[in-house]
Amino acid sequence: MSAQQEAAKAVAKLLNNVAKYSVVLGIGGSVLQSSLYTVDGGERAIMYDRIQGVLEKPVGEGTHFRVPWFQTPNIMDIRMRPRTISSVTGTKDLQMVNISLRVLSKPDTSCLARIYRNLGTDFDERVLPSIGNEVLKAVVAQYQAEQLLTQRAQVSAAVRSELTKRAAEFNILIDDVAITHLSFGTEFTKAVEAKQVAQQEAERMRFVVMKSDQERKAAVVRAEGESEAAKLISEATKTAGSGLIELRRIEAAKDIASQMSKSRNIVYLPGGSSGSNMLLGINTNN
Repeated sequence: MSAQQEAAKAVAKLLNNVAKYSVVLGIGGSVLQSSLYTVDGGERAIMYDRIQGVLEKPVGEGTHFRVPWFQTPNIMDIRMRPRTISSVTGTKDLQMVNISLRVLSKPDTSCLARIYRNLGTDFDERVLPSIGNEVLKAVVAQYQAEQLLTQRAQVSAAVRSELTKRAAEFNILIDDVAITHLSFGTEFTKAVEAKQVAQQEAERMRFVVMKSDQERKAAVVRAEGESEAAKLISEATKTAGSGLIELRRIEAAKDIASQMSKSRNIVYLPGGSSGSNMLLGINTNN
């Protein structure tokens, strides 16, 4: 009986020691887990210390140690992020335009502590919509509605320049700015369509005028040619007598007789005063 008691005491002591070690290991593992944190690729950690406040130096990628409870890491994304900014504003000629802007931005890694201290981790949500609308309204007001279409690249460059300056005041870097959507009011759209129709009509009238001018020039050339031909015929008549006129008369009579002979209703062609009568369409075989 005493041997069983001793064995039971030994087992109880062993289990008690195991429980103590398990508690120690559990506490140690929990402390170790709370002392480690991981910074993924494209991110930086800004450490908040309960004694020193926000530390200026950001923590890079990898697994790092911290003092539990005293230090809290705040993860910030430093990768390029897209954002669309839309605004309805007026042009220089008082036309309303709906314009959308796509912006690629990222924080300045050398000023992450200042950004976190002033704006927090959602810095782009706090800053870009407001300054984007401000810049769009200021730049679009410098152009007329038609210039927004014909000088789109210039407008985009002006917006990018102004937006880059404004974002730099908040330590935000702008990598690219592009106008993705541009639309006008109904009245302006109708005015543009009417202008295009007027331009097409003007081009058509210009073609008609050019055609008339060419026809006039052709008539002048044709009249000059006929005048020159009459002059040559007159000179030839003076030189060679009426032989040329007689030749032209014979050729004309031949053409007329050829045409008239094709008609079934005409078989006799009088010769007039010359007496040269003609019988047409006579079958000589009969």
